[in-house]
Amino acid sequence: MRQLESIEFCAGAGGQALGLEQAGFSHVLLVDNDLDCCATLRANRPGWNVHCSDMTEVSNLGIKGIDLFAAGLPCPPFSIAGKQLGAKDERNLFPAALRLIAETQPKFVLIENVRGFLAKSFAQYRAELRAALAQLGYEVDWCLLDAKNFSVSQSRSRVAIVAARKPYWKHYSFPKSTGKSPQNVGELLSDLMAANGWEGIDTWQSGANAIAPTIVGGSKKHGGPDLGPTRAREAWRKLGVNGGSIAEDAPMPGFDGPPRLTNRMVARVQGFPDSWMFTGKKTAAYRQIGNAFPPPVARSLGVSIRQAIVAAEAFDEAPLAAE
Repeated sequence: MRQLESIEFCAGAGGQALGLEQAGFSHVLLVDNDLDCCATLRANRPGWNVHCSDMTEVSNLGIKGIDLFAAGLPCPPFSIAGKQLGAKDERNLFPAALRLIAETQPKFVLIENVRGFLAKSFAQYRAELRAALAQLGYEVDWCLLDAKNFSVSQSRSRVAIVAARKPYWKHYSFPKSTGKSPQNVGELLSDLMAANGWEGIDTWQSGANAIAPTIVGGSKKHGGPDLGPTRAREAWRKLGVNGGSIAEDAPMPGFDGPPRLTNRMVARVQGFPDSWMFTGKKTAAYRQIGNAFPPPVARSLGVSIRQAIVAAEAFDEAPLAAE
């Protein structure tokens, strides 16, 4: 099988990029406007072609007919945590995405966003997006996927918007649950929590017997290195975790009370391998982790897209993709 290639915008800390790499995609270009995110991408994959710039300013890439155009567009325009201004929000990057899709003419498009994108108030916006993609020659649909159904120890629902040229679209279907229950928080994090010899690890692990609530990353303007608003912190409290801040290290011997999570623990809850590094200070690193697309979910989407491309090309339909 030939090597499949992709480009990605708003790549963040690499959650989607890593998952797509695991699914068999080679990244020709990754773009993000955050210096810490770009440093994280380069630190983990020195061979990746990372450009630190704003998506709205990117053009004339000289790339056409790429296998996959991927993007993790900013969520505030559709998030219930924001003002849900949609198309009126200055952070809405769907117009930039459509411009770049028209320029690069990929076989498939994968855009990740928050569940608020599916709100009734955005029905007209979704209809306009469907029409715009159809004008570019794409079929499109969206699906709400929960990370816990893909072996991620967290309840995290995100919308996957997938589009493809017609010869490829008929071979595509959204990934289903892996059918494997994720580990609970105690099982997942016990080794990290016990790393410094904390005597309370067994009691803590037995109480942390459910999966995590949604990790909240916040933004540069709002939110910090904590595990989210009041409701999220209460859910963490029931798991025996102090969600008020992020710890530098695991609890030490003699520690009493609910422990805090470290960034490495949060990254594991997000589905990142322990080998994945996050650059920048603690708050910057936490935001990168909290705003990431869980790699296992991205991998499942990437596998479904790869299978559709392979199936279409096996039937010699690829030449029709440019029509």
